[in-house]
Parts: sequence; C-alpha cells; structure tokens
Amino acid sequence: MIIVLIRFLIIAIIVYLFYRGIVYLMDPKRKLDDAYEKGAYYFYDDVKNVRKNFFISFKGALFEGEKYLGTTGDAFEVVSIFVWVKDSMKLQGFTRDDFLFLEKEILMNYPEAEISWKNPIEKLMNNQN
Repeated sequence: MIIVLIRFLIIAIIVYLFYRGIVYLMDPKRKLDDAYEKGAYYFYDDVKNVRKNFFISFKGALFEGEKYLGTTGDAFEVVSIFVWVKDSMKLQGFTRDDFLFLEKEILMNYPEAEISWKNPIEKLMNNQN
C-alpha cells in the first residue's frame, strides 16, 4: 500500500514539475527579459488591461509605455500613450527611423492613440518633423 502511494506521489511530482516548466517557458515577462538581454525586439503588453503599462525591448534598450483611456467617435479606446526609455544611455546609435518603427508597432495595437515621447527622444522626433 505504501509503495503505491509513493509511486503516485512521484508521478504527481513529475507532472507538477512538467507543468511548472511549461508555464515558465511560456511566461511573457521571461520572454521580455530574454529579448532585452539579447538586444532583440519584443512587445510585452496586456491589451485588455489599460491600467498596465507595456514594455518594448528593442536594440538593447527597454521602453515603457503608459496608456490613457479616452473616447473616440463611438467607443472608449486608448487615445494617448506616453513612452520613455528606462536607461537613456542605451539610446546610443538609435535613429529617427527606429522610433518610427516603434510607433508603427504601438499603433498596430492602439490605432486611435497619439504617441508622445519623453526627452531626449521627444527632441529628436520634433527636430526632424
């Protein structure tokens, strides 16, 4: 009887560890951290929750965006987004085209939004308009 319980416990532990491994591998926050370390592009956002900020990893820099809800012609949508970089020293080598790419990616999820950048990105975007 005890041997059957031990076998059942071992199988339950293996199933639990397998489940936790899958959850860990599929975690979007882990994917963001991995992309940030590699300098790759990754967009991490909970589109259904306006209160949560989104994060973008791009070329070794980590950007954070704050969403603001407002009204459009016939619905409540995200109408304003404020984006800043976590560490402005990581912006070395970025061009205006890189920020236009980021704007395009943000607008894919929030087409009604107006995007505002925090300094020093704001200066770059306004100087070349």
